[in-house]
Amino acid sequence: MPAIQANVGLIARCGLYCGACKSYLKGTCTGCHENSKATWCKVRSCCADKRIEICADCTEFADPRACSKFNNFMSKLFGLVFNSDRAACIAQIKQIGRDGHATAMAELKRPTLKR
Repeated sequence: MPAIQANVGLIARCGLYCGACKSYLKGTCTGCHENSKATWCKVRSCCADKRIEICADCTEFADPRACSKFNNFMSKLFGLVFNSDRAACIAQIKQIGRDGHATAMAELKRPTLKR
């Protein structure tokens, strides 16, 4: 598996860091921005409709937990199963920027912050 690199282009629209994801590193996934098959992802579609890169750019919801597209049943299930806190990722992006988030996640070698 290739080394995990900090790359802002690998931040998923929901704040996850594709650059540390096993599927991305194995080459079985192209990452959020390049995955044209991910039409099922409501966050990806919402960001595309609003013409924003990631949820951290959204001006409609200060807290992504208030957004029904970000905080839906599947995302809650995903968060529970994988001990993932995507809202914390969005908060981190807002606090330290995309470069800081990509660097932090690459150093942690994890695609998400833990709950």
